[in-house]
Amino acid sequence: MKVALLGHGVVGRGVDQILSSRDLGVEVTRILELPGRLDDGRMTSDYEDILGDGQIELVVECMGGLEPAHGYILSALAAGKSVVTSNKAVVAAYLDEFASQARFSRASLLIEATCGGGVPWIASIEKARRIDRISSIGGIMNGTTNFIVDAMEREGAEFADVLARAQELGYAERDPSADIDGIDVRNKTAIAASVAFGCACRTDIPTSGIRNLTKADLDLLASRGLSLRLLGRAVQEGGRFAASVEPVVLGHRALEANVPGNFNLLSLVGETVGELGFYGQGAGSLPTGNAMVQDILDFRDGRRPSYDLSADLAYDPGLLRGDYLLRSGLAPEGSEEWAPGVSLLRGLSAEEARATLDRVLGADPTSFMAVLDARG
Repeated sequence: MKVALLGHGVVGRGVDQILSSRDLGVEVTRILELPGRLDDGRMTSDYEDILGDGQIELVVECMGGLEPAHGYILSALAAGKSVVTSNKAVVAAYLDEFASQARFSRASLLIEATCGGGVPWIASIEKARRIDRISSIGGIMNGTTNFIVDAMEREGAEFADVLARAQELGYAERDPSADIDGIDVRNKTAIAASVAFGCACRTDIPTSGIRNLTKADLDLLASRGLSLRLLGRAVQEGGRFAASVEPVVLGHRALEANVPGNFNLLSLVGETVGELGFYGQGAGSLPTGNAMVQDILDFRDGRRPSYDLSADLAYDPGLLRGDYLLRSGLAPEGSEEWAPGVSLLRGLSAEEARATLDRVLGADPTSFMAVLDARG
């Protein structure tokens, strides 16, 4: 089977390395690259060379960003070529459009690598949903932020020092905003929720990251037997759904609190299967490349996923409600003191909590907020 790669950066090289080093019956015959980077005989800077090549059955998009990736994926699907992608930003924004075009053109869209790195997360959701209504999904979906928080907790290190190390190791980009501000997890949560609930999940969900997390915050939590992780969460109930991305305060014995390094821990809850958890590496070239190659091999072997996002679920942020800790120079009206400089706000929705944090950040830009895990 002949495939084309769009992009030959970290992820594209990982895919190319895995395919070329194993006898899998798959050959990369075209690679789309910028005009000044055509240092391989397979490379072209003209996308029409790929669309017009009748021997290429599958386009593997590894570019990232919204455009031109959105246009390239849509054009490939419209031309009847199936697409494998790791681009969570473009899939979160356009999954419904891509799925509709794929059905119309009788092509396939394979998106395993958008969520969870090397963890077979999307496929597991699809498998569970064959039998069960899934009531919730969530967990640690970003290996970079987990690496940072885990190292801060174990080593007593400051945020800036661990972030610099994550960048040196290739876990974090030079501009780490997508990771540390929760944007990457937001996209993954929207994709996973869409597949799990069968609806086009919105991407403008309450989102908070760990940019303002300090060693002192973690020390205070540790003194009370608590830990912290950045989690994406989504629930559905009674024809409604909600989703959020937030730092979550956990007991030391919680599974998520013990996930080390750049690993992910993802879970779903189904009616008959109960809670299922999935663990594995969530950052790096080869784990993501592995997930893309798994999709490539599934396509080679005849798997043709199709996503029906027609469920009419109303967005209700009140489904995600909890008690929040706010470390700030300001104590909002109605809050309780949890510790010196830390307020407890009870019974907020994730959306209300994010709005509160936005107001406080205007006066104290160092403020940090996290929700207490309802499991205790």
